Amino acid sequence: MAASGKGHKKKPKQDPKVYLIHADVLKYDMYGPVPDAQIVTGSVHFMHQGAQLWCDSAYFYQEVNAVKAFGHVRFKQADMTLTCQRAHYDGQTQQMFARENVVMRRGKQTLYTDSLNYDRLYDYAYFFEGGRLVEGKDRLVADWGEYNTKTREAIFYYNVKMHSGDRVVATDELHYDREKSRAHVVGSSTITQKGSVIHTSDAYFNTETDYSELFGRSTIQDETRVITGDSLYYDKKAGLARGFGNVIYVDKKNKNELHCGRMHYNEKTGRGWATVNALGKDYSQKDTLYVHADSMKIYTFHINTDSVYRKVHCFNHVKAYRVDVQAICDSMVVDTRDSCMTMYRDPIVWNGTRQLLGEKIDVYMNDSTIRYAKVTNQALSVELLPDKEHYNQVSSKVMDAFFIDGAVRFSQAVGNVKTVYYPQEEKDSSLMSLVYMETDTMKMYISPQRKLERIWTPKSNGTWYPMTQIPPDKYKLPEFAWFEELRPTSPADVMNWRGKQSDQTLKVVKRHEAPLQKLGRP
Repeated sequence: MAASGKGHKKKPKQDPKVYLIHADVLKYDMYGPVPDAQIVTGSVHFMHQGAQLWCDSAYFYQEVNAVKAFGHVRFKQADMTLTCQRAHYDGQTQQMFARENVVMRRGKQTLYTDSLNYDRLYDYAYFFEGGRLVEGKDRLVADWGEYNTKTREAIFYYNVKMHSGDRVVATDELHYDREKSRAHVVGSSTITQKGSVIHTSDAYFNTETDYSELFGRSTIQDETRVITGDSLYYDKKAGLARGFGNVIYVDKKNKNELHCGRMHYNEKTGRGWATVNALGKDYSQKDTLYVHADSMKIYTFHINTDSVYRKVHCFNHVKAYRVDVQAICDSMVVDTRDSCMTMYRDPIVWNGTRQLLGEKIDVYMNDSTIRYAKVTNQALSVELLPDKEHYNQVSSKVMDAFFIDGAVRFSQAVGNVKTVYYPQEEKDSSLMSLVYMETDTMKMYISPQRKLERIWTPKSNGTWYPMTQIPPDKYKLPEFAWFEELRPTSPADVMNWRGKQSDQTLKVVKRHEAPLQKLGRP
C-alpha cells in the first residue's frame, strides 16, 4: 500500500539508480527463466540513495531499477534496519515489499510481522497480516497497521492489544505517538490497569504519566466505584478525576451515587465537588434517599482508616426525598458519623402528615427510618388531622421529636410553648374539642396510630373550647404555616424547585446580647 503524499514533505532528489556493490556470482541469460534480470548470488550487496540491502541471492532488474532479494535479506537505512526472508525493492518508487519473518528495528523499537510494505519517500511502513511492536517491556499487537519510522507515530487496526507496564489496552483502532508517549483509541475500547477498568469509544492517554482524557460516554470502574460521563479526565498517579456532561459517580462500598453535569474528585484526599443538576442517592439504608442541590461538596476525614467518615455540603435550593421523610432548605450538611442531616435557612421537614420548620433542623436517621429530629429557634410542628381540615400545632424555641418505625412517638417543646390540639374519640377518631395552651415546657406522647395519648407540662395556662364554640381566630396559632405545596412528592420531584415566597421566609431572630463596654482612651 503506497502512502498518500498529502501533508508530507518529499525528500530531495538524489541519484535514482540502484547499484550492485558486490556478489560472488553474477549471471544473465536472456533465454532463461528470468530474461529481464541479472541473477546474483553469494554475499549480495546493493545500495540506493544511502540505503543498503544484503541478501543470499537476488534478481536485479537494472533497466527498471528494481531488486527481488531472497534469503537472509537485510535492509539498512540510517538507524533503521529490516530483515526478512524475501523482498522486492522498487528504486523508482522507493518502496520495499518484505515477506516472511519480517523484523524492523529502530532504536529500542522492534516490529515483527510476516508482510510489510515500506515507503522510503514518506518513511511509512505498513503491515496487513498481523504485527507486533515491542519496546522494552511494552508491546502492541494488531491485524493491520502503519508506522512512521521517522516520527515513530503509528496507527493500528483490528484486534489491537497494547501492553504498557501494568496497562492493557484492547481496541479496534489505536493511534500511538511514541515521542509524546500519547495514545488515542477509537471505537469500542477497554483499558485495564491496577484493578481499574476503563470502557470508552474515544480516549487519549499518556503511557508515561497515566493521564487519560475520555470522551464518547466513557466509564472508569474499580472494586469500589464507577464513574461515567460524556467527558472524563483522569490522572491515576495524582488520583484526580474530572467529569463533564451527565456524570454518574457510583460508590459501591458505601452504596451511594452522584449524578451531575460537572464534577471533580480527589481519590487521595476524598474531597470533591459537583454542580449542574446535582443529584445524590444513598441506598445504604432500607429506603433510598434522594437529595438535589445547585452544588455539592464532599469532604472525607481519616481516609483509608477504620474511622473514616464523610461530610457532604449541599447548598442552594436543597430538596430531599425518602419514603418516610421529605425536606427542603437553602443549605444542608450530611454527616455519615451519626447519619445526621443538618438543614439551614428556611428548612422544612415532612413526615407523614406532620410538618416541622424552624431556623435550623437536625434529622438523624437509623438503618431504615428517621429516628430523631431537632428544631432550633422559631420551631413549629403542624400535623394535619384525618378530617383534612384541622391541625394540631405546637410552637416553641426548641423542639425534639423521637420516631419509632417512621412515626413520631414522643416530642418535647421548650421555651415559649404554645399549642393548639384536638382531643379525639377513641372509637371513630372524631374531634371532641380544641385545647389552647401556653407553657414553658411540654412533652407529648403519641400512639403508633398517630393519636395523642397524653401531655405533660410543669405549669400551663389554657382554654378548652367545644367544637361548636371555637372562635375563628383560635383555630390556628399566630405562627401557623402550612407548605404542603412545597413538599417533594417523588424522587424525580426533587429536581423541581418550589421555594417560599419572599414574604413567607423566616426572619432569623438573634439572641439578645449584653451591650459591649467601651473604654475611652486616656
